[in-house]
Amino acid sequence: MKVKNVKINKKFVDKYKKGYPLILKKALLEEVVLEEGNVIKLLDERNKFIALAYYGIQNKGIGWILSLNEKEIIDFKFFEKKILSAIKFRENYYNSSITNAFRVFNGEGDGIGGFTIDYFDGYYLINWYSKGAYKYRDYVINTLKKLTNMKGIYQKKRFDNSGKFIDEDGFVLGEKSDFPLIIKENNVNFAIYLNEGAMVGVFLDQKDVRNRIKRSYSRGKTVLNTFSYTGAFSVYASIGGASKTTSVDLANRSYAKTIEQFSINEIDYENEDIVVMDVFDYFNYAIRNNFKFDTVILDPPSYAKSKKRKFSAAKDYKDLIKDVIKITKKGGVIVASTNCAAFDMKKFKTFVDDAFKESKSNYKILEEYKLPRDFKTLKSFPEGNYLKVLFIEKNS
Repeated sequence: MKVKNVKINKKFVDKYKKGYPLILKKALLEEVVLEEGNVIKLLDERNKFIALAYYGIQNKGIGWILSLNEKEIIDFKFFEKKILSAIKFRENYYNSSITNAFRVFNGEGDGIGGFTIDYFDGYYLINWYSKGAYKYRDYVINTLKKLTNMKGIYQKKRFDNSGKFIDEDGFVLGEKSDFPLIIKENNVNFAIYLNEGAMVGVFLDQKDVRNRIKRSYSRGKTVLNTFSYTGAFSVYASIGGASKTTSVDLANRSYAKTIEQFSINEIDYENEDIVVMDVFDYFNYAIRNNFKFDTVILDPPSYAKSKKRKFSAAKDYKDLIKDVIKITKKGGVIVASTNCAAFDMKKFKTFVDDAFKESKSNYKILEEYKLPRDFKTLKSFPEGNYLKVLFIEKNS
C-alpha cells in the first residue's frame, strides 16, 4: 500500500508526538487529496517524521495515528498484534463466571481508532465508525477468526449517513445466533440483539455503575430510572431489592424491551412501573403529584429531540438536575450520568453545583465513576474517557 505524506501545522506536532491519536482537520498544513483508508505519513514543516496514521473521516476527525515508528508496516501482523494485546488485557473478563459480555477492543485506547469490538457470549460485534476503518475489515475479521474460539461475528457500519445499515442483519461469518441472545453481566441477564439497528439492548460501559446501584442504592428504595431505554438500571435495582422501580422513556419500543429484560430475570414486571412518556413531561407530572423517590437515575443521551423540545447535555444538564432535585427525597441519591465528550468531569461537577445552589438545596458527592477497565483509554486522549457518573446525596 502506497504511503502518502501529509504535513502538520507546527502547533500540533508536539501534541501528536506525545500520543494524541486523533488527526484533526485543522492540524493539516495544506489541503491534500486522500482516499479513505490511505496510510499517511505525518511530517512537520521541515519534512521530519511525526507518525504513521490512516485517513478515515468520522464525526471526531479525519483519521487516527497508528504508530510513532517510521518503519512500522501497517499490515495483517500489525492488526493481529494490537488485537492480541487487547484480548490478553481482558483475560479476567474472558475467565469470569458472572459476566460474558464486555468490550474487547476500544478503538484508540487499544491502539487503532475508528472501530470497536464487543464480546457477547462467544459472539463478536465490530462497530465501524468510518469508511477508512472499514477498509481494514479483512485484517480485523481474519484476526478474530485466528485468535479466538468465536461462535460468530457480526458488524455494524456506523458511518452510513442514511442511518440504515448496508447489511441486512450484520452477520459476517461463523454460526448465526438465535435472538434474543441471553448474556450475563454481574449475574444479571440481558436480551441482546446483534441484528437490529445501532443498539443491541444494553450499554456495556455502565456495568460498574449498575452493579453499584444494585449493591448499595436499591434495597427498600423507590427507584426512578429516566431515559431508561431497555430498563437495565431498573432490572439491577429490582434485583438489588428496590421496593418499586419506575422506568420512563419516550420511545414506544422501550415498553416491550423493558418487559423483556424484567421477564428474563424472572421479575414480575407488573409490580414495576414502565412509563412511555417524554421524561421532561414526566418531571412536571411527578412534581404536580408530589412524587418523591429515594434513588433517581439520570442518564440522558448527549443530544435528544422530541416534537416539543431539544436537549443538549452540554447546555441543558444543569436544568435537568434542578428538575430531579424536586422529586428526590431528602437523604435520597441522584445518579447523574453523561456520555457527552464535550465537557470533562470538572465541568460536569459545576453543573451539579449550580443546580443545587439555584435550587437552594445542599448536597454531597458520594462517589464518581468513569469508564470500566475493559473500555481502555489513553491519558493523552482524555475525551476518549467520555463517561462521567456522580452519585449525589441530597441533604436538604
